[in-house]
Amino acid sequence: MKVAISSLAFFLGWNHATAFFHANTHQSASPRTLLNVATQEAPPVPEVEGEQPNGTGSEDDGVGMNRDMPQHAKPQSFATKCATLYHPNRGAERGLAPPVYFGSTFLLDDAAHGARLHEKREQPYTDQDGFVYSRWGAPTNEAAALQIAALEGVDDVAKGLGKCLLFNSGMSAITSALMSTLKAGDHAIFPYTVYGGTHEFVTEFAMSWGIEVTFVDAAGPEGPENYKKAFRDNTRVVYTETPANPTMRLTDLEGVGRVVDERYGSADNTPGTDPHDRKRPWVMCDGTFATPYHQRVLDIPGIDVSIHSATKYLGGHSDIIAGSVTSRSEPFLHGCSKVQKLITVPLNPMDSFLLARGMRTLDVRMQRHGENAMKVAKMLEAHPMVAETFYPGLDSHPDRYLADSIFSSGRDVDSDDDEVKQTYGGMISFITLGEGEDALRRARNVCERLRVINLAVSLGGVESLCEHPASMTHTMIPREQRLAGGLHDGLIRISVGLERGKDLVEDLKNALDLCDEDGCDV
Repeated sequence: MKVAISSLAFFLGWNHATAFFHANTHQSASPRTLLNVATQEAPPVPEVEGEQPNGTGSEDDGVGMNRDMPQHAKPQSFATKCATLYHPNRGAERGLAPPVYFGSTFLLDDAAHGARLHEKREQPYTDQDGFVYSRWGAPTNEAAALQIAALEGVDDVAKGLGKCLLFNSGMSAITSALMSTLKAGDHAIFPYTVYGGTHEFVTEFAMSWGIEVTFVDAAGPEGPENYKKAFRDNTRVVYTETPANPTMRLTDLEGVGRVVDERYGSADNTPGTDPHDRKRPWVMCDGTFATPYHQRVLDIPGIDVSIHSATKYLGGHSDIIAGSVTSRSEPFLHGCSKVQKLITVPLNPMDSFLLARGMRTLDVRMQRHGENAMKVAKMLEAHPMVAETFYPGLDSHPDRYLADSIFSSGRDVDSDDDEVKQTYGGMISFITLGEGEDALRRARNVCERLRVINLAVSLGGVESLCEHPASMTHTMIPREQRLAGGLHDGLIRISVGLERGKDLVEDLKNALDLCDEDGCDV
């Protein structure tokens, strides 16, 4: 059983996690077993002659000390009692919800145990030796990561097993994935329409570190060929974002994987190798807008890495900052784990707990997001002050031919058509009428006149949000490049929440009717 369960810090419901982690990682028991997972019985605690056993937690002694430290003497002095770690009695393992582990460090069996832990090749999950230090992996973080890995489909032996790493932000996840695969002299390809933070990291950091970068139009039927035209011998990363933020354009990931295979051959993911040594580029996808509810990109041939800003739909409640990176490649996972350990930061225990709790309702939330979004999109498409509406579920969407294959709506292989309602996510973009300053002014007015929808960045929460990229999230991108990527001056992005659909439709319609200072002539 994992040494993690005997963390030196205070945590909640500690015994329950003993069974939880064994159920999810199938690890063998360590010598210091707290509970027999099969029988849920406590192992015997050795007694020291002349002393009452420590940590028995019996009704008679009420000690409640760490039962994993039988060699420790029962504290006698006031100061030592203050500093001693007390734990709940047996029975805590019956708590239904997984606990939160706030421990930064973990008990070791002996010096040799510590040596083994420090000599290990970095990987996302622990093995039978357990945890050593929370910057290298922690129980609550690992539990949430296991859940995302399951949603991503890398828990399927037939398709190939994989693992997930959780970070303290989406940008931390993105930069870790890139830093684990790129070095000076390498070349990477990114779409014009990419999250502003990703663009900023690439142009202000990666390029200054000697990494060559090419931007391409990744959307629509020409997307794969545009990537192909940018290939070089030193290309090491092919980066995609679909649906794209904020234009909602779609990328043909199967096509991208195919052209990469045609040029560079199949991937070599030999365990134990260095991710920088692979000749085939790492194909990465930021699928934050779709989530695994709609799009499991690692099931697409040629896609190596799945990235999500878990702040958004996975968390779902606008109360955490988090990011995930999932892959089936051992070399990549090793490299990304090393970057996380030394440079970026794992997700903290409390936010890991909140993320896992949020994911339990992802299926039903995504269904409601999609249903509401279709109602809003149809109103926008019909409004005279809207020049263009981008929603993958509309027939007018330029990439509509890809939408049904991307947005799986939570379908399983054995799902019946009548048990799944087709939806297309909760993100909509639209462009107000006008050019230049007129478009900028009208878009700002729409955002500021809303009374149900909130003016705020981010997305994917239960509440609806709107933002104006040209004056908010994408101001760091030069206007010429922003326009080349489809980011019009009057483009507004809506994250459709779980409110009553009619309320959202009426709120947006009223704001559009008043998008000029003295009202629009509609």
